[in-house]
Amino acid sequence: MMEMTMCFPLLLLICSLSTAQLQKESDNEITPHGNQAGSQGREPTNVSDHQQTCTQDIHAVLREMSASLAEQRVEMRHLQRENDVQAAKLRELDLQKTEVDTLKQQLQAQTAELITMKARTNVTVNQVEALKRDGEVKQVAFSASLLASGSGTLGPFNTHTPLTFRYVVTNIGNAYNPNTGFFIAPVRGAYHFEFYIGAYGHNSYGSGAVLVKNGEHIFMAYQHQPYHYGSTANGASLLLEVGDVVFVRLWVNSRIFDDGNHHSTFSGHLLFTM
Repeated sequence: MMEMTMCFPLLLLICSLSTAQLQKESDNEITPHGNQAGSQGREPTNVSDHQQTCTQDIHAVLREMSASLAEQRVEMRHLQRENDVQAAKLRELDLQKTEVDTLKQQLQAQTAELITMKARTNVTVNQVEALKRDGEVKQVAFSASLLASGSGTLGPFNTHTPLTFRYVVTNIGNAYNPNTGFFIAPVRGAYHFEFYIGAYGHNSYGSGAVLVKNGEHIFMAYQHQPYHYGSTANGASLLLEVGDVVFVRLWVNSRIFDDGNHHSTFSGHLLFTM
């Protein structure tokens, strides 16, 4: 556009100069009265030549302007393509950044859980050793609810989270630890476990948990409703070796509620030794 804007004054200048030259030479062609007859024969030719020259100059400027505009169009298309490529790269980088941020959050959550599990493992080792020293235990039963006091909702979390049922009603044999939420089998035998969980309704998050044996998911319970209180439960009978660990994990992006009525519980007992 800038070159075309500069060409218009140039065009006007050429036309003005040509017109001025034509006028000057026309004036010079005026001769005394006695020579008018001879001059009249030459004047049309000079005027026609100047008009043709002016037209040729205009056409030359127009051709130059057209060529310049064509070059600018090509350059604009090239710049547009480069801009589209850069925009696509920026969108890809934004997507990669979002994925990296998500992975960082997951890594931080997993690191925190690993530290917690290491601490609990140390406690578990100590408990196993203590149980071994105490000898064979044939009477084992426990029952506990989630909160020791008050009321509240746990979750949602972006990863599976071990639950600690702190309000202990029964703990015969002391195989259940209310500080870690772990049940550690004191003897080899068949055990039965049950867990009940619930939460008030939510549009996006349900209530779910899974029974875990030595890190392996056994049975899961899950429910989801947008409003009112809802609960779910499950149970399993397991053959455990001495030192096997059983606990309950809150499912990823799930919630669990408890209060003084003890809605959410975890229970287990020894069926028989083997």
